[in-house]
Formats: sequence, structure tokens, C-alpha cells
Amino acid sequence: MTQQSTWQSKFAAMGPGILMASAAVGGSHIIASTQAGAIYGWQLALIIILANLFKYPFFRFGAQYTLASNKTLLEGYKEKGTLYLFVFFVLNVFATMINTAGVGIVTAAILSFILPKSWALTIPQLSTIVISVTWGILLLGKYRFLDRLSKWIMTALTVSTVSAVVIASFKGSVMLPDFVEPSPWELASLGFIVALMGWMPAPIEISAINSMWVVAKQRFHKISYQDGLFDFNVGYIGTAILAIVFLALGAIIQYGSGEIVEKAGVKYIAQLIRMYAYAIGDWSSLLIAFIAFMCMFGTTITVIDGYSRANAEALRVLLNKKESSQAQLSLWMTFAAVAGLVIILVFMSDVAKMLNFAMICSFISTPIFAYLNLSLVLKGEHRVKGGLFWLSIIGLIYLTGFTLLFIAYNFGFLS
Repeated sequence: MTQQSTWQSKFAAMGPGILMASAAVGGSHIIASTQAGAIYGWQLALIIILANLFKYPFFRFGAQYTLASNKTLLEGYKEKGTLYLFVFFVLNVFATMINTAGVGIVTAAILSFILPKSWALTIPQLSTIVISVTWGILLLGKYRFLDRLSKWIMTALTVSTVSAVVIASFKGSVMLPDFVEPSPWELASLGFIVALMGWMPAPIEISAINSMWVVAKQRFHKISYQDGLFDFNVGYIGTAILAIVFLALGAIIQYGSGEIVEKAGVKYIAQLIRMYAYAIGDWSSLLIAFIAFMCMFGTTITVIDGYSRANAEALRVLLNKKESSQAQLSLWMTFAAVAGLVIILVFMSDVAKMLNFAMICSFISTPIFAYLNLSLVLKGEHRVKGGLFWLSIIGLIYLTGFTLLFIAYNFGFLS
């Protein structure tokens, strides 16, 4: 018997999609989108829209496959070939370490704005506190806590950011009379654009992680296929809109103002907080810093939780084990926390470059896993068809074309 979908059942099903949004709204939105607006104004809005549009089918297929088959996306990878799953596992372990370090540092940088200056704690020390507390929360609270927390965090961030953009738009931008608009449509800007698209709205492996969250949600609340897709769409479309909102924040307030845009994520946090203060008022600086901190803290939680679940599940499927235990998941969470801290403590000065490298690697691997996700939904009752099928084909061509262009440029085939 098919479960009837109602607004009540739709809202009850919400969780995995919001978690996906919480994981996405980190480096790609708060930093990369805002920097894109601050450096190039509205010129990269189309790139952000296209990245979200053309990645949509492949993220959706992850939720769609799991809801239709009751299998994780990683089980689907294994059925297509062990090599696909092995490559995913290796890339995901690498991403676990880099992304944990990256979100941990950004969260710590925002926290430094909130704490009294007399505390004089360094970024590595604050990162250790943030990641350690996150690790403890995940071991004690598990999925239910994560499910509830993400909804409140995303609501607060969305309301405050939209408010800042609306108020700033009424104030108007302050552009220097002799300002010369830089063009992003040059090969020299290709690295920035590819990095922007790599994590826009999130790395492609988040589609597999989202399927883990769908499975976790199903354990304590059975959700229907329709309600599960509703949850996914709310999360994905919400992050796409929010990416444009952050672009607007940078374009309206910082673009053409004469202020040099900091490229390093940690240094850019100070400029970001000042944007909110300019729009809403100096009184709001501490409040906005707290909301931004809670957003990045939520991202840190979802990154450690999500990547750890994917690692545990990938290893389970690779070894043909029946199920992975909570102890194994806890072990992967410990690995993520420790590895992230090691990278922060040892490579603090190079983390910005490593993040950029991770974003580019994520984009280059996107066409592979996009095709794989598509191949899993070409048959069955809920197979992809019609406009969504053709959107996925066009998206695959677009993403592959950009990847080949970037590789050709970096190997010197273009000048």
C-alpha cells in the first residue's frame, strides 16, 4: 500500500535534505560565492546558476536511488563495479581529511570574533576545541541531534543573510568612479571558476553521503518516495538560491569599493562580518558572527558525520560485510577529527592552497560520479525520463567539457 503524501508527512520527512544543505553552505557559499561577488560583481551569477542546475540531476539521483531501492548509493556503485567504489573510497578518505581541516579552521576563525580578546587563543587551538566538541556531540547525540540542529541553523543563516542583502540593496553600492571591472572570462580566471563550481553547491560525493542520511532517517521515521524527494528538493534548491544571495552580498557591498578582497578563507571572514555590519548596523556584528559560527559549526558536524558514514559504508560494501557497527562509525569519526587536526597543526599556512586543490579535484571527479549516478536510475519503476533525463545529458556534457578545458589549460595546451 502506497503511503499518502500530505504536508504533514512532507515536513516530518525533512532532515537529510537539510543536512545536505548544511554541509553545502560552508566554503562554497559563505566564502567562494561571496568572493565571486566581491571580485567580479554579478558576472559569475550565470556560472553559479548553471553549476547548480546541471548538478541537480546527479545529486537527486542519489536520493532517488536510495528511496526507490532501499539501497545506499555505495551499494549501487559496487553493483556497477568494485573499481568505482574503490575509487570513491580513496577520494572520500582524502576529502574527509581536507574538508574537516578546512571547515574546522573557518569555524575557528569566526569563533575568534566572538570570544573575548583577552582569551588570546590561536586558530589551531580554537580548531582543536571546535573539532573536539563536534566529535563528542556526534558520539553522544548521533543522528537525531544532527537532524534537529541543522534545521535551526539553516533558518537563522538564511533569514540573516537575506535581510542583509535586502537592506544593503536599499543603501546601494559604493563604487569608485575610476573602478575598472575585472573580467572573469579569461583563461587566467579558469582556476577560480573551476574551484567555485567544484563545491557548488557541494562536492559530488555529498550525493552518496545524502543517501547515508536517508537510510539513517528511515531507521526511526519511515518516509515515502515522494516525501523523500520533497525533502531533497527543499535542501538543494534552498542552497542554490542561497548561493546567489551570498553572491549578491559581495557584489552589492564590496565590489568596486576599492577594498582589496582577501583570497585566503580565514582572512576573508573579517571582511564578511563587516559586510553584514555595513548592511544591518555595527550592533549586529556579534550576532552575525554567532549565526555564521553556528552555520559553520553545523557544517563541521555534518562533514565529519557524513564523510565518516560514507567511509564506513564504502568499506563495509567493499569487504562484503552484512552491516557496519556503531563502533566502526565512531572509529571513522575519530579518524576524521584526528586527521583534520593533524593537517591544521602541521600545514596551517598551506590550508588555503589545499582547500583550493580539494575543490578542483572535486570538480574534476564530478563527471565520473555524475555518470555513475545516472547509470543507477536508468531502469525500474522510478527510472529517470523526460526533461530530467535530457537535463542530465546536457549537464554531463557541460561538466565534462569544463573539466577537459581545465585539464588542457593546466597541461599547456591552451595559452
